[in-house]
Amino acid sequence: MALLDSTIVNVATPAMRTGLHTTGSALQLIVSGYTISYAALLITGARLGARHGYREIFLTGLTVFTLASFACGLAPGAGTLIGARAVQGVGAGLMIPQVYSLLQLTFQGAARARALSLYAAVVALAVVVGQVAGGLLVSADLFGTGWRPVFLMNVPVGLALLAGAARLLPRDAVRSPRGLDLPGVVTLTAALLLLVVPLVLGHEQHWPLWTTLCLAAAVPAFGVFVLVERAVARRGGAPLVPGRVLRSRELVCGAASLFFGMAGYAGFLFSFSQHLQSGLGESATRAGLTFAPLAVGVAVGSLTWQRLPARRHRVMIAAAWTLGAAGYLGIGLLMRTGAPGGLALPALLLVVGLGMGYTTSPLLTLALSKIAPADASDASGVLTTVPQIAQVVGVAVYGSVFLAAADQGSSGQAVCATVLPVAAGALVSALAVVPLLRERD
Repeated sequence: MALLDSTIVNVATPAMRTGLHTTGSALQLIVSGYTISYAALLITGARLGARHGYREIFLTGLTVFTLASFACGLAPGAGTLIGARAVQGVGAGLMIPQVYSLLQLTFQGAARARALSLYAAVVALAVVVGQVAGGLLVSADLFGTGWRPVFLMNVPVGLALLAGAARLLPRDAVRSPRGLDLPGVVTLTAALLLLVVPLVLGHEQHWPLWTTLCLAAAVPAFGVFVLVERAVARRGGAPLVPGRVLRSRELVCGAASLFFGMAGYAGFLFSFSQHLQSGLGESATRAGLTFAPLAVGVAVGSLTWQRLPARRHRVMIAAAWTLGAAGYLGIGLLMRTGAPGGLALPALLLVVGLGMGYTTSPLLTLALSKIAPADASDASGVLTTVPQIAQVVGVAVYGSVFLAAADQGSSGQAVCATVLPVAAGALVSALAVVPLLRERD
């Protein structure tokens, strides 16, 4: 639900504009308010889970998310919807980090790898499913409600999950006595907002001066965060991101690989969706269904990678990113003339999906493989933040490349221009795991 809500609203924005008689700026905040509050709270949400109980914080986040979804669905105007979307992001930021922590602490060995594989498949598929589901729900116009089922569908699902989670999730026997590191929370949140807000709003506002200033300030802000964390550690406190977590080569290399790969994936989905609807004139539903082979590839890879010998997993990740890069390049060459692509398009989308499926799941397992149970929440916070920030960066950067190229030429040529850096990013993801190739799982 949390990841799907990052993309499902994009398809519904035209109906929202008509139904709420709102402005383009308000639509931006409806879409981005969720992402901003979600991304800013992920690491803090992980620490809250360690301190107050993963089960309890998960249930709290799920309750907030479900109630906010109900408020979104009934919102009488744009202002109410913007506020409800921000609260919805708060719920997601509390809920999602607990998933990684609970998987790490509940499962061991091969069972943990299988659990993480299923979760990674959901993560990768949710981005695609959001586009399909959004188109179907808006087109259906259930009972004349237009865009509102996009949010209201979360309510029965959320209630069912609340009932199941309360019964099935394990209670925490031991909770962390560590504090929340409020200086770290403040500085990290400020740094993330300086990065995320201009990336989310910049393109639609034609990159005004404040966006450049915020992005420039984000770099020293992250530097301040590092200094604050070191100061907290010297005082004997509990820094938000302990240095020993970031000293794990598996976590750092895995997170870097995941960042570049997910950024390209999100940027490609955004750009190619624009091409299908604006360039080829396809409906939102048909455009969403075009990505079905990609979803199949993701599912197949996520559920079968463990059948390969463990000693081959790291090589498999590098090879799969390279395969994905080849798929992106093939799509760019196929689309450059503006033709629909024929049967070659679903085949190439399947290749890209396989590349994602054989990387996302094993990367999560690899990144967490050397993390001690005591650091599960902190590692979870990092790993949940990385893909979310990657998606924001990917849509902003690659989306801007596509839109700028489309202004200068055809939509097909814009796709070709966009997939070149996307493919390069996939190769960078492959290179990020090279330092780990000599080690064994």
